[in-house]
Amino acid sequence: MLKALVVDDEVPARSELRYLLGEAGGVEVVGEAGSAVEALQLIKAIPYDVVFLDVDMPGLSGVQLVEVLSTLDRQPAIVFVTAHSEHAVKAFEVQAVDYLVKPVEVERLRQTITRLAPSEPPAARIERIPVEKAGKKLLLQVEDIYYVMAKDDYSYLYTDGERYLSTISLANLEQKLEARGFFRVHRRFLVNLAQVREVVPMYGGTLLLTLKDSAATQVPVSRRRVPALKKALGL
Repeated sequence: MLKALVVDDEVPARSELRYLLGEAGGVEVVGEAGSAVEALQLIKAIPYDVVFLDVDMPGLSGVQLVEVLSTLDRQPAIVFVTAHSEHAVKAFEVQAVDYLVKPVEVERLRQTITRLAPSEPPAARIERIPVEKAGKKLLLQVEDIYYVMAKDDYSYLYTDGERYLSTISLANLEQKLEARGFFRVHRRFLVNLAQVREVVPMYGGTLLLTLKDSAATQVPVSRRRVPALKKALGL
C-alpha cells in the first residue's frame, strides 16, 4: 500500500478524495493537510510515497510547494488534483506524476495509482541524449530539448536556436523521454510539454502548439493525437 498525504484547503474536498482513494485501492491515506505550509512540515517528518495536492490554496500554492520539495533529499511523488486545467503545463515542468481535474472518477484515479506502483524497478532516469553537430559528438541535457523531429531513421533535436542530429529514431526517443514529459503529437514530432507556451485550436479539429523558445516555434498536433494530448494537459 502506498502511503499518501492529501492536501487541500477545503475539508469536503479532502474527504471526497479520501473516499475515492479508498474505492480505488492500493493507497492508504495516512495524513491530511489544509495548507501547503502544513503539508511541508508533515512531508519533512513522514516518508510519504505520494502527495495528492491541490493547486490553488491560500498562501503557498501547490506548485510552489513542489518547488520547495525539490530541495529535499527524499521527495514523494506528486499528483495534482484541481478544479482548474490551466496549470497542467506547469505541472509537467515540476515533473508531477499526474494531473487530475475535479470531479475525479475512480477509474481515472486507478490509472494514476497504477503509474505510481510499477510492477518492476523503474528504469534509470534519462538525463542526457547523445547527439552530433559539426562533426562532434555531444551529450544534450533533456530539459534543454524543446522538440524532436523525425528525419528518416534519424532525428533532429531542437533547443532554443540550435539543431542537433541523433542516430536514435523518433520511436525510440519517445520511449526514452515519455517519463520526462515528452509527448508524441504527430508522426514526425515529439514535444517537451514543459516547453509549451500556448495551445491553439485549428480548423478541422487539429491543434497548433506554440513553444517557449525565442523563435516561438509552432508544432502541429495531428487530429488523431488531439484527444490524448488534451487528456495529458488536463484540457
